[in-house]
Amino acid sequence: MRRAPLLALVLVACALGARTDAAAAPAVPAATVAPASATVAAPSSGLPRLPPPKDLPRDRPLRAAVVVVDGVFGSELVAAFDVLQHTTAHVRPGIDPFAVSPDGNPVKTAEGLGVAARYSFASAPAVDILVLPGGAHDLDSSLGDEALVGWLAKAGKTARYVVGLRDAPFVLARAGLLQGRLATVFADDQDRFTQMFPKLELRRGVSFVHDGPLLTSIGGARSYDAALYLVDHLFGEEVAKGVAKGLVLPWPPDAEEPPLPALVVRYNEIKK
Repeated sequence: MRRAPLLALVLVACALGARTDAAAAPAVPAATVAPASATVAAPSSGLPRLPPPKDLPRDRPLRAAVVVVDGVFGSELVAAFDVLQHTTAHVRPGIDPFAVSPDGNPVKTAEGLGVAARYSFASAPAVDILVLPGGAHDLDSSLGDEALVGWLAKAGKTARYVVGLRDAPFVLARAGLLQGRLATVFADDQDRFTQMFPKLELRRGVSFVHDGPLLTSIGGARSYDAALYLVDHLFGEEVAKGVAKGLVLPWPPDAEEPPLPALVVRYNEIKK
């Protein structure tokens, strides 16, 4: 299956160079404007890889809190759960993803699906990975939700990785978790992001950005790219390939795969 070329920005160093948002640079291919400390995955090259932390726990699964509030988008929610949960079939101890809602009660996605939460903000344990899927209220009520923003700020400071999908980086920025980091958001809202957070650095024209503990994605189906990249980063390419194979997705993202034919059958009216 051929997909559009994926561009990923992986920051090798924490220190960033010049501004790279729309106000500071024109929209040109990522490889020509990335900071000197960054490596960009060209469509024909291998995915840039950084070694995972050496002190990752080996006696338990990594705890991944997926924050859910009313209006969360199903695409980003499912992508995160789908990829992270399937790690346990390919590596031990893997990752244990669970939903966390403000009060521990079920929430409803923007599409109307009910989602049960394992923990509330008050009862959730310390997490290794904090995931905030995009939601219908990322640009309005969630930005002023003190309970949500406050818990994200607290949990994000101790998490090894903070993942923001689609427009979730707006809320993460409000929580102070994007300071000094490069990020991306849903393409249609990138101008608004630079207007709301002019001091933060935005990257355009990429699927996701990994900068230190921060991993941000443009969201939608591309959320699978970011989640698979995180698995690759933590456990290696073979584990990520195994997860991707079970989900019928290509990995690495620039892998060549033969086209998959489709069969469409038209039933003619049966004459009696």
